[in-house]
Amino acid sequence: MGPADQRHSVKVLSRFLERLPDASTGELAGVALHDVGKISSRLGTVGRVLATVVGPRTRRFSLYRDHESIGAKLLREIGAAQDAIAVLEGTARPETMAAYRWADRY
Repeated sequence: MGPADQRHSVKVLSRFLERLPDASTGELAGVALHDVGKISSRLGTVGRVLATVVGPRTRRFSLYRDHESIGAKLLREIGAAQDAIAVLEGTARPETMAAYRWADRY
């Protein structure tokens, strides 16, 4: 992940911990790595904005827009904890997903 994505992930993790300080280690890993799938698109900032605005019109735009499921696959491949993968899949505990969505709102 590039420096901007790393900074974003640290901010999201910090905000997540404000809401759910007793989260599991796996949940923390999932939140910290929630955007790891974006690396597959190889898009810069402008490309990411375009992918968000115009939708999946190209393969790279599709990859970018599908980054959470791609990230879940990457985590699965390295043997990450299921609770980390669940964050990216959107199947984590309801309180985890609520705290994650709040933390990643901007």
